[in-house]
Amino acid sequence: MLLYNVTLILEDSVAEEWLQWMQEVHIPQVMGTGMFVSHRLLKVVDSPNEGVTYCAQYVVDNLSLYNEYQDKYAPELQAELNERYKNRFVAYRTLMEFVG
Repeated sequence: MLLYNVTLILEDSVAEEWLQWMQEVHIPQVMGTGMFVSHRLLKVVDSPNEGVTYCAQYVVDNLSLYNEYQDKYAPELQAELNERYKNRFVAYRTLMEFVG
């Protein structure tokens, strides 16, 4: 199993709106692809960055499903995020493997 982690650092002015959009729209869209088995959304409480930092995490069974998500669904979903919050966030995406 793999963990797809998206860390976002948002401007304070859009953080509350973004959180609501993530919970009501974006995460349901990602989970609706059928590629992931679970998800969680976390707020970083000790971030050294300005703004508000969140981590959206999605668990996927294997690399093949992750690659399918990246090929078929990620470009459109990421484009929507970029359009809605253009120049008001920075995102870092990481794929991790469970080891224990």
